[in-house]
Amino acid sequence: MRGQGIELMQRSTLNTQRSTLKAEGIVQKRFEKNERFDLEDRLLRYAAGVVRLVEKIPNSRSGNHVGGQFLRSGTSVLPNHGEAQAAESPGDFLHKMRICLKELRESRRWLRLIVEVPLLKDPSEANKLLDETEQLIKIFAASVRTTLSKMSGKTLVSDFNVER
Repeated sequence: MRGQGIELMQRSTLNTQRSTLKAEGIVQKRFEKNERFDLEDRLLRYAAGVVRLVEKIPNSRSGNHVGGQFLRSGTSVLPNHGEAQAAESPGDFLHKMRICLKELRESRRWLRLIVEVPLLKDPSEANKLLDETEQLIKIFAASVRTTLSKMSGKTLVSDFNVER
């Protein structure tokens, strides 16, 4: 992939393959650094961070319970996003994106519990992951809002809260 940044920018792609970064200057800078925004890669790093963090939680009754629950919710976003990418209809896509959002919200709560108890000697890694969780929630909430809006053909105020 390295050294192909300029080729990628010149090649025509489907809308689903386009970067979600709006400012062209940011996109250009990322390509110059051989980087690009890829949600799948970001979710992979997130899931790996969840696994690494869970491995640091003590092997106790509460640690195993909380760690197991967090491991399930935190790593499920990556494959669920893959399912959303392979959705068979806009409704199917919306449903799967909502599942990702739900799992991220659950992960946020488990992380907050891990920090509050505390189940780790050094909560800095958990706090970094908590920050990434918040950012991913915003990304998925925006995607859900956009999809709802496109499906209805107008700006839509949802019956459910996609922000939290």
